[in-house]
Amino acid sequence: MTARDALADLRRIAFLLERANEATYRVRAFRSAAKTLAALPADEVAARAQAGTLTELTGVGDVTARCVTESLAGEEPVYLRRLTATEGVDLDEATAALRNALRGDCHTHSDWSDGGSPIEEMALTAVDLGHEYLVLTDHSPRLKVANGLTPARLRRQLEHVAAINAALPEGFRLLTGIEVDILADGSLDQEDDLLAQLDVVVGSVHSGLSDDKAKMTRRMLAAIANPHLDILGHCTGRMVAGRPPGVTGPGDRGHRARTRPPSDFDADAVFAACAEYGKAVEINSRPERQDPPKRLIRVAVEAGCEFAIDTDAHAPGQLDWQRFGCERAARCGVPAERVVNTWAADELLAWTAGHDA
Repeated sequence: MTARDALADLRRIAFLLERANEATYRVRAFRSAAKTLAALPADEVAARAQAGTLTELTGVGDVTARCVTESLAGEEPVYLRRLTATEGVDLDEATAALRNALRGDCHTHSDWSDGGSPIEEMALTAVDLGHEYLVLTDHSPRLKVANGLTPARLRRQLEHVAAINAALPEGFRLLTGIEVDILADGSLDQEDDLLAQLDVVVGSVHSGLSDDKAKMTRRMLAAIANPHLDILGHCTGRMVAGRPPGVTGPGDRGHRARTRPPSDFDADAVFAACAEYGKAVEINSRPERQDPPKRLIRVAVEAGCEFAIDTDAHAPGQLDWQRFGCERAARCGVPAERVVNTWAADELLAWTAGHDA
């Protein structure tokens, strides 16, 4: 039988484990094995598989070695076959239609901040999912626990993204961006000249989430009025369940069971401002966030807001979480034409450029 691509099988297993919220150590086992084997000549990998010595390599365990051996024998690994057999998720017609209308994802993270994978891997996974674009939005400097990007590091990242784009498949674009902290006074946590260079700016509150309603409302209104902001990210900051397995980032260390109530703000005023300034309200697809709550999504729909259905992905498998946000959006009557990431990249960029103008 013709040998399969063992590295592709290992990465596919890791992707499916991430998407299913499996434990971090399981995901890491397959990614580590793929990384180790990718550094070796193919004939050495094959020879070790034949001799049963793959486990002598750092990062390759019994399970991953078995998968590689099965792949090289031309067989679909049993581990992969079982995952594939249980991966199906039923989507109702409205949810499926909205998911199929999406062309990209406007909120994602890499290992430049608190994500777990390189930018290149996130981009190639987006290609495999059929996206036309992916916006890279690593954190801003004051979120030190998330390794936020200083201005100097962000400038280096822009150069790196340009180099990556030159090597990506035709028809796909990696867009520049940031998830910028909305500070206590409503200002944005990055230099204005840098924000003006980015394709998409997502602004989120990560601190002072228990501020009183009036203070939080003033803070959010000031950020929405800022011409650099394009999308209001996970607007209540709530956590409805502990951070799922496989996710790294702020608050993850030892707090998997933690929940957090939504912050308090004048939703009518905030969403009216989003509509007035043409800023999108994010529907965050992360299972532990489900932010905004459905009642607030309905308020934003009535206010005439535009939306972005984003994954806030910190790992490649999480890029397929948009279906969760689409389901909540469909339940709340969000029109597809008001979801900015159903638009083509050029239309999206014209919309964001209009805010700066």
